[in-house]
Amino acid sequence: MTDTLKSTIKGLHHVTSMARDANLNNAFFTRALGLRRVKKTVNFDAPDVYHLYYADEAGTPGSVMTYFPFPHIGPGRQGAGEVGMTVFAVPEGTLPFWEKHLADHGAGGLSRDEVFGEKRLRFLGPDADSFALVEVKGDARAPWIKGGIGDDEAIRGFHSVSLRLRDEGATAELLEFMGYEEADRAGNVRRFVVPHGNGANVIDIETVPGARFADLGAGSVHHVAFAVENREKQLEVRKALMDTGYQVTPVIDRDYFWAIYFRTPGGVLFEVATNEPGFDRDEDTAHLGEALKLPKQHEPLRELLERHLQPIVD
Repeated sequence: MTDTLKSTIKGLHHVTSMARDANLNNAFFTRALGLRRVKKTVNFDAPDVYHLYYADEAGTPGSVMTYFPFPHIGPGRQGAGEVGMTVFAVPEGTLPFWEKHLADHGAGGLSRDEVFGEKRLRFLGPDADSFALVEVKGDARAPWIKGGIGDDEAIRGFHSVSLRLRDEGATAELLEFMGYEEADRAGNVRRFVVPHGNGANVIDIETVPGARFADLGAGSVHHVAFAVENREKQLEVRKALMDTGYQVTPVIDRDYFWAIYFRTPGGVLFEVATNEPGFDRDEDTAHLGEALKLPKQHEPLRELLERHLQPIVD
């Protein structure tokens, strides 16, 4: 791959994972992490399962964590070929606050370390999801501050994701084609950054040559999505990827963004999503995430789905 998509991809758009209980998931992200639920809808392909979105006030790309809570799903098995950790950005000096706050909310796996000169607090979600908070100086992104956490401490959005791969070579080449640049190395981890990105513009690759492959389940990341400004830019990305030999889906309307998907050489499912039209297309910004919103093809099932879906207690 010689040509690149430099400046087209802005960083992360969203990260989508799987859970086993909608209420546990909702409570953790809105109370423990203080994020806003910006959309309560359903899985396009399995409408009897919620699709829950958590983010900043408006659901800004680069801040959006989403979940499919499958009530009877088994636990995921960590391994190669997956997103190994999802990392959020918090202000400098706030890790002591977060360590106590997360402990008070029952988060497990709390431990501190430093990576690439950044102070980090690792922790586990309700399904043993692997997360971290990283202190970032001067992150100007506006946080959601009505979730019980003040402006001085609140999450600003994503910092990065870490890909866990048996062999990083082809995926590293793909990231560089997508406009990322290698910024640093430490041990078996390589860091890639989109210059002048959206703040959620870091990808780490952790190489684990002998690791078994991961199995999807509760706590697993299903896919990671990258942000482009609009559909025109998305089509440019799609053509470039297909010209390079990747099998890319047609553009799919996801109501709040348009999406394309492709599988990376290391096994991780990538999505490229548009920043448009946004989460306020069917709800006023002041009331995001309150009502159950259904894709138009599932609207005839509303009465059935409202009886079937587990009520979410806020």
